[in-house]
Amino acid sequence: MLPIKSIFAILLVLLVLLQIKLWRGDGGIVDTLQLQQVVDHQGQENSALTERNRALEAEVNDLKQGVDAIEERARSELGLIKPGETFFQTVDE
Repeated sequence: MLPIKSIFAILLVLLVLLQIKLWRGDGGIVDTLQLQQVVDHQGQENSALTERNRALEAEVNDLKQGVDAIEERARSELGLIKPGETFFQTVDE
């Protein structure tokens, strides 16, 4: 039978090895924390892209359904005016 000190030493070595595996090994705590950061970042990016998609979808629906949206876009982006309107350009000092 092994002496108590030998059993204690073996158990201590096993505990140290398990702790090393837990903290530094594949799938350990360090890897898990890094993966959680990646998942959080991707979730934020997905939220931003989802909001952008909603805005684009709303703009597409406006362009499909309403003449007002098309007219507004033509005025702001192309500088178009209706017949009979007078164009005034202001210059900031």
